[in-house]
Amino acid sequence: MNDPELYPIPNIQAPKSKRIVVIGAGFAGLKLTRKLAHTDYQVVLLDKNNYHMFQPLLYQVATAALSPSSVSFPLRRIFHKTENVVFRMAVVKKIDKKNQIIYTNLGTLEYDMLVLAQGANTNYFGNQNIQKFCAPMKTTSEALYIRNKIISNYERAINLPNESDRKPVMNVVIVGGGATGVELAGSIAELRNKVLPKDYPQLSFANMRVILIEAGNSLLSGLSQSSRDKALVYLKRLGVEVMLNTMVEDYDGLTVKLKEKDSILTLTLLWAAGIKANTLQGLEDNQRAPNGRILVDEYNRLLGEENMYAVGDQCLQTEEKYPKGHPQVAQVAIQQAANLGNNFKADLKQKPRKPFSYKDLGSMATVGKRMAVVDLPFISFQGMFAWLVWLFVHLMAILGVKNKLMIFLTWSWHYLSFDPSLRLLIRPRYVKDFKRQWMLEEKDYED
Repeated sequence: MNDPELYPIPNIQAPKSKRIVVIGAGFAGLKLTRKLAHTDYQVVLLDKNNYHMFQPLLYQVATAALSPSSVSFPLRRIFHKTENVVFRMAVVKKIDKKNQIIYTNLGTLEYDMLVLAQGANTNYFGNQNIQKFCAPMKTTSEALYIRNKIISNYERAINLPNESDRKPVMNVVIVGGGATGVELAGSIAELRNKVLPKDYPQLSFANMRVILIEAGNSLLSGLSQSSRDKALVYLKRLGVEVMLNTMVEDYDGLTVKLKEKDSILTLTLLWAAGIKANTLQGLEDNQRAPNGRILVDEYNRLLGEENMYAVGDQCLQTEEKYPKGHPQVAQVAIQQAANLGNNFKADLKQKPRKPFSYKDLGSMATVGKRMAVVDLPFISFQGMFAWLVWLFVHLMAILGVKNKLMIFLTWSWHYLSFDPSLRLLIRPRYVKDFKRQWMLEEKDYED
């Protein structure tokens, strides 16, 4: 049988003018594609999923506060009335730069311009054991795995007769003191303090430790010192054990080994310690920085290329204020994509392109109910008002009126009752080892 990957992807018409292929439907890829809607370009958007995922709220899926559908939006629905946009759920295998062809699991596709927007994945810093036994949180399936793992641990703990056996099952260790780690730790601590004791009254939750480990000397390194200090105060108020200047050396599924400190016993190690740019076969070594990010110029064009671009977490672009590259956050991705989209439209009008310049709109993180920190370019504040600002900003960023309404109602109910109703243990019926199956499925979609 002939290999379908060696033939053109079916049912994609030849473009009337130029074809722009966008790989990845994260913040950058989706913004660029929407920017180019209703233009003379044919835009082909490729992603391994058929939905856009709002990553900043994945931790609420992991802690049963939101359903996966609330933070996901079908890509095909976004482009119902956009004739020049074509979406395919595909995995890109490699690039043939010479012939301007990409190879996918569906077949080949020619391009006039190619935009890489594949984002970044979890960075395990080369530790194979941690990668094997920990639980990352970069995708919806990973967030659901964490939710299932936490709930199944307590269903298991309630049937263990000895307290010493229950403690490793109940303990949760989070590695990484960035926004994801802080928000995850705070959310799990609130579950322990207010929700899980109602579900499992036979268990003593004084035995459950929520531990946040950070290798640096402070949390939320991108925020102001006052916000870092306040976040630490909030976490301790919730009963989170924060361990700064602490390195995780290894993990075997039960024991978290720390450098120069006592080990911790837990079945649940949640990894939020760093990210690394996704890569793709077909690029040259000199087009990548030592950390794996793709080197681009001020127009987001790959160095040494005329028709290849990269936006978002995947690329490394420098300017005077950011000599080591921009931070790998959503705002950078969105602004780069918007600027590139405007430049592509300027090409149609034969107008000059504009170089990219990042405008920092601020950073924020929530720790728990009525507890958040916000840093804007002109002011920093914490507490109840910061929490309300965080809620508003994230609610407005969600795609779809229905999703906004669902999240608003869910958050309102949680504020009044603090009893999330999504604590459901949902696992594949015929899969004994859920994580193993999940990892195999994720591997099938790796680029």
